[in-house]
Amino acid sequence: MAKFVFFSTLALAIGVALDALLGDPKDWPHLIRLFGKVINGLEKKLYPMTNKRLAGCLLVAFTLLTCGGIPTLLTLLFWNISPWLFLVSESLLCWQLLAAKSLRDESLPVYDALKEKNLPKARKALSFIVGRDTAALDEAGIIRATVETVAENLADGVAAPLLYITLGGAAFGCVYKVINTMDSIVGYRNERYKQFGCCAAKLDDIVNYLPARICALIMILASAFCGFSFQNAWRIWRRDRRNHLSPNSAQTEAAMAGALGIQLAGDAWYFGKLHSKPTIGDPLRDIEAEDIKQAHQMLLVTSLLLFVLSIFLRGMLYGTL
Repeated sequence: MAKFVFFSTLALAIGVALDALLGDPKDWPHLIRLFGKVINGLEKKLYPMTNKRLAGCLLVAFTLLTCGGIPTLLTLLFWNISPWLFLVSESLLCWQLLAAKSLRDESLPVYDALKEKNLPKARKALSFIVGRDTAALDEAGIIRATVETVAENLADGVAAPLLYITLGGAAFGCVYKVINTMDSIVGYRNERYKQFGCCAAKLDDIVNYLPARICALIMILASAFCGFSFQNAWRIWRRDRRNHLSPNSAQTEAAMAGALGIQLAGDAWYFGKLHSKPTIGDPLRDIEAEDIKQAHQMLLVTSLLLFVLSIFLRGMLYGTL
């Protein structure tokens, strides 16, 4: 068992390094895109069912069996063949399960467009990374939405995968990412997915509950390392961490808003409808494009601290074996 933990931990470290160096290269095969194809294919088969809630539950079950079960079986098979084959496959899976660099890379074009004073280009770049309507957003709205998505996806794309990989290797990470990917595809509260996506959305809330809170606390710590306001990050997190319909999204958004001294959230348009949402944070100053770069600083330092925490926990486990 100690040998397995050692190789699994080494694979995690290699995966983190690959993510930091390569991110998500365009046009390369990617595990999450494969998950998306499976989910979309199953949706086409199951959505015509009359009972949409049952159909959505079947989608979750079949997707977990395939996208979660197959990587688990392959991981065990590779370990039985050779620990070195396991190390290679586990490292590649860990790399593709993490999204720290790609989160920065995908939000950076918004910042670049804003620095060029090109709002249409900024709105288009933003539309690739958020689910809300971007056509009518002004500069402040564009910045706010970008910072929010960096904060929220820090939990979904970094903290949660790291936590589940730490607990059960890449197999657990795959199960988490399958659930998270289902939520991002069918977990909307619109007419089409209100019933069909309910199971996926609820399950995503459950698996993200602990990671979102751990991530928020690590972000508050990171704010001190970044030279931002630790006290305000703590204050706003305690006050506003429940200011969202999701039980998890406001956790990291509140920590980010407090650290930067800005106000996030508020009303937003989704699929042509205005959704009334409470604000998060205090408008201690006007929001500006540089807040995106400051959010990137928080992303980097938080990711490093989360990795250190993961290695520490794995070290404790190894020491007990």
